[in-house]
Amino acid sequence: MTMDKPAIRGEQLAHAWAEELPKHMPNSDHAKVWADEHDDQTVRVHMVNEGRSSYTFDFKCTYVDSREVKVDLVDVERDREHIDEHSDIVQELIQTDVRHIHECAQALRDLTHGG
Repeated sequence: MTMDKPAIRGEQLAHAWAEELPKHMPNSDHAKVWADEHDDQTVRVHMVNEGRSSYTFDFKCTYVDSREVKVDLVDVERDREHIDEHSDIVQELIQTDVRHIHECAQALRDLTHGG
């Protein structure tokens, strides 16, 4: 069985994510999305949680098939300093951001699955 690849890839995929992701986030938070330069089925996401001492999170979101993404945490910073991601508050923020990412992937399902 061949893997069910996303119907759109690379920059087109990143653009769709950049348009959709803010709809699933609080207005106070911000996200930057770009295509992964090594994998056209992966988007990179930089999320800024303005309400909590300027936490920022970097995620790698790779399509495992045309509808579902695997989300990997790449980096966590607070006030531009790398921090340990294991504290309760940071884990809670990560879980919230990952939920927003999965909601975005679901919203784009028709586009990535090819209709």
